Amino acid sequence: MENIDKKVDDKLKSFDNEKKEDILANFEHFKQYLSSKVELGEKMGLSEERLAQITEKVADYLAKNEDPKNREEYVLQQLWSVGEKEERHMLAHMLLRLVKKE
Repeated sequence: MENIDKKVDDKLKSFDNEKKEDILANFEHFKQYLSSKVELGEKMGLSEERLAQITEKVADYLAKNEDPKNREEYVLQQLWSVGEKEERHMLAHMLLRLVKKE
């Protein structure tokens, strides 16, 4: 599983700024992007727990490195900033459920 963590880290570091801006500019685009990555992870055989761990890693990166581009991202960033580790983990699970419904 460390290989997947490294791939996630590498992807976050090398993400094309233009593509990132496009994804983050609109919350629907963000949900569609996350949904496609969750679907890919499921096809790779990742469990929901593992997907939540990866989602936490991405959310933590976004909270620390990106300014919110819309109201929804602002609310998520605020929730992330006040949440304890356990609450952030539950929020990651909730994000997964949100995009799986799409």
